Amino acid sequence: MNYLAHGWRFASEPYVLAGTAAPDWLSVIDRKIRLRSRTAAEFVDDADDTLSAVARGVVQHHADDAWFHATPAFNELSLRFAMEIRAALPGDEGFRPSFLGHIVVELLLDAALAEEDQRRLDNYYAALAALEPASVERAVSRLATRPVERIEALIGRFLEERFLYDYLDDGRLLTRLNHVMRRVGLPQLPPNFIELIPSIRQRVRERSTELLTP
Repeated sequence: MNYLAHGWRFASEPYVLAGTAAPDWLSVIDRKIRLRSRTAAEFVDDADDTLSAVARGVVQHHADDAWFHATPAFNELSLRFAMEIRAALPGDEGFRPSFLGHIVVELLLDAALAEEDQRRLDNYYAALAALEPASVERAVSRLATRPVERIEALIGRFLEERFLYDYLDDGRLLTRLNHVMRRVGLPQLPPNFIELIPSIRQRVRERSTELLTP
């Protein structure tokens, strides 16, 4: 799952929503630091309301991912997309098609949720804007059991770029995919990759209910 699918139900609880995003924020900041569900579970009833809410979000994130990645819909779509992407990128026998087959399901599921009701995206960003980022950074550091820097700055960047809206447009989605490729050290996607996106988008949309129902 990606940000919106994890968090849209918690727009009225901004710090829980932040917790659902925090494991993915850490993958951007420092992939060596993990937020583990078992550790977070120890803080869900903490007297510190912010820490408790962020912890509940982290636990929710991991529970979501556990069932999502086990669904037939996710596994069938990601495998099919990986095969199609490999065929469309001649000579690419590496990890990139499999990685893309995985992440396009997640990103386009966010798009499907927003297409169904764009208020979900608007409310998601409104919830992020209601946060005190420094408090989130302190809570994440406590849950990670080590100081975590740059969460505060990342939340600001997240609000400024509002990149989840880009998933609704094929061209902007390709740009965002190439940002991910750069971040994980994989080759950039060629411009003609955009030709694959409409069909992939439609198939994720058609199976969105299966992808969102445990």
